[in-house]
Amino acid sequence: MQQALIIISILLFSLYLLLLIYYRQAWNALPNLQPYPERSRRATSNLILSGVERQPPPRITIIIPARNEAQNIKACLDSMISQSYSKDLFEVLVVDDHSTDKTAEIVKGFSTQNIKLIALKDFIPDIGLNAYKKKAIEIAIQQSSGELIVTTDADCIAPATWLQTIAGYYEENRPAFIVMPVSYNCSNNFLEIFQALDFMVLQGITGAAVYKKKHSMCNGANLAYSKKAFNEAGGFKDIDDIASGDDMLLMHKIYKLYPDGIKFLKSKEVIVQTQPMHSWKDFFNQRIRWASKADKYDDKRIFAVLLLVYLFNCWCLVMGIAALFNGAIGYWFIGLLIGKITVELFFLYPVAGFFNKQSILWWFPLAQPFHIVYTIIAGWLGKFGNYNWKGRKVN
Repeated sequence: MQQALIIISILLFSLYLLLLIYYRQAWNALPNLQPYPERSRRATSNLILSGVERQPPPRITIIIPARNEAQNIKACLDSMISQSYSKDLFEVLVVDDHSTDKTAEIVKGFSTQNIKLIALKDFIPDIGLNAYKKKAIEIAIQQSSGELIVTTDADCIAPATWLQTIAGYYEENRPAFIVMPVSYNCSNNFLEIFQALDFMVLQGITGAAVYKKKHSMCNGANLAYSKKAFNEAGGFKDIDDIASGDDMLLMHKIYKLYPDGIKFLKSKEVIVQTQPMHSWKDFFNQRIRWASKADKYDDKRIFAVLLLVYLFNCWCLVMGIAALFNGAIGYWFIGLLIGKITVELFFLYPVAGFFNKQSILWWFPLAQPFHIVYTIIAGWLGKFGNYNWKGRKVN
């Protein structure tokens, strides 16, 4: 029995080690985009020398679904109207998802700043659907004037260079779908630091996976895609009954049409800051919501990765329990835990450097037990349970 536990531990750890080494190499190989002004001057010079007429900048529609975001929406919209991109070239559509607070009233106060409020209740009643966010985005796209759709969340703040950099990248590369980095704006609170560390791991894997075209990962807080690609993929058709997945499930639909048109824009100029959950209950509900779409992926490549990560975390817990009854297993458990922490820090260090968060890495070993437990619980409940989100119970 002891020998079997050791063999399984070595096998799972070896696979996990190889996976994270691969992701680190891919992240480091992912080009770090130069700031837009320098690229713009170089691109313009090349066009002049080649005699090619430059195309006009793309018109952009920013879509922000919002439900009960009165505390966050003003800061979000302030960052929208502070964009360095020409005000004539973008619009902001905020879709109020049956809010019961002052979200709509706050948005109306920005009506002179090319910001428009769309009330979802004018199109869909609050009757207990699973996928209101997808409906909000779909309706906004129908009313949009931009050729490029950019989505973010109501609790996000974008840097002033955000749209200008996206537009420049889109002009130069014409991708169908652009994945961009998101970072948690955390305080010194352990829960918030824990989320920031966990999310950085996900962001690093996202960038690496997109660059290597291995599987579909992204976050709806910072995405861009052409309206043409969205329509050609059928929008959210066939995935519109799934509560989550307005990002990754849509990404894979577009990937099947444009396998070479999915890009990760690795640039500090486009990092969107978002808010962490402020309670463990909200945190678990968020992660359960994310995990709930794991078996809905048409992209089976990501399912294999998720399964490996889940099994490895479950095995760490199994070894920890076995160590309580067998002292010799305890040494293997400690070795397994140290190995897990080491390889994850090896992967995370360059990612944290990109996000300017290397100063919080010392928390990482302390967060490890919580990470193992939450991964197991959230993964299980995401498949077999339900959760509450934005005041709604979702199955």
